[in-house]
Amino acid sequence: LERGAKPVTNFVKNLSALSDWYSIYTSAIAFIIYMNAVWHGWAIPMFLFLAILRLSLNYLIARGWRIQWSIVPEVSEPVEPPKEDLTVSEKFQLVLDVAQKAQNLFGKMADILEKIKNLFMWVQPETTQKLYIALWAAFIASCFLPYRIIGLAMGLYAGIKFFLIDFIFKRCPRLRAKYDTPYIIWKSLPTDPQLKERSNATVSRRASLYYSYPKSWMLQTAASRSYVGSSAPTGISKDEDTSRFHTTKRGNFHEVFNLSENERPLAVCENGWRCCLINRDRKMPTDYIRNGVLYVTENYLCFESSKSGSSKRNKVIKLMDITDIQKYKVLSVLPGSGMGIAVSTPSTQKPLVFGAMVHRDEAFETIFNQYVKITSASSSSES
Repeated sequence: LERGAKPVTNFVKNLSALSDWYSIYTSAIAFIIYMNAVWHGWAIPMFLFLAILRLSLNYLIARGWRIQWSIVPEVSEPVEPPKEDLTVSEKFQLVLDVAQKAQNLFGKMADILEKIKNLFMWVQPETTQKLYIALWAAFIASCFLPYRIIGLAMGLYAGIKFFLIDFIFKRCPRLRAKYDTPYIIWKSLPTDPQLKERSNATVSRRASLYYSYPKSWMLQTAASRSYVGSSAPTGISKDEDTSRFHTTKRGNFHEVFNLSENERPLAVCENGWRCCLINRDRKMPTDYIRNGVLYVTENYLCFESSKSGSSKRNKVIKLMDITDIQKYKVLSVLPGSGMGIAVSTPSTQKPLVFGAMVHRDEAFETIFNQYVKITSASSSSES
């Protein structure tokens, strides 16, 4: 599948490089030619001519000619030579990697289809209402405006968005999150699992408010009275904003992970997520898999090993150092159907896997959103 789709994926990458102004001169020439063709009504003939030109070049290459010319700038990537002799463990790991890629691919396809379905089924009325108004505006414009003017407007908008607007939004994520309307609408569309989680959270919140409000109010009142004049227990750090104590099973959170006192677990993971850390760079069984709890703070991903001993078994990963985050599936027989999260860092050859997570989707969304928040803030400050 990867070999068959390689020409298409390479063309998409090269086209993205054209939009990113990877080669300034090539992108400038393409922008001028495209806008001139749209202005004179030659956009469709231009694309047909480029298709004929590409097909002609492919014919010459098939006849033995050596032609390295491409319409879009080529982005070269290092190609790793395939290994011929694989051990049993390497073959097993290869199967897991292929399963991970297939799971992520089909998961993304399912998310796209579910978002499109929910958009047209008025699951989120305020979002579908914008589409409804836009369709009416396009229908009225098509009834009164000549097709040449409509085609010119659409062509100019597509060229400006592809070459200029997308380039600015990629360089400034905060502007994109605030002004890119299609991006905002697409990100706000929920998938079916997200809708299920929202409905379950709403039902549980209503039930807890209905059944537990008097009892929780009395407990909070008694706790607030008993707290006056008392000091915090040893090994517990108090959050000044929320009046909560953030601890791990071994004591103070920031002392266990050697972090500053400002680093505390996010509200969604105050108690952490039970999981096992799979370090595929290690060969010893005792270091290969560790059971423990995973936390997410504002700037770090923290794993506390459940085995007794020194804190060297704990793992602290800075969110800014993460290069890739993917959903991962280890083995179905593990807790949580073997669901996990693979995190890539420059210091590891193979991604670290936090597997056997019962609440994998919740953990992945929390980690990914915090990672995007940190990286966006860093890129905007640098720009």
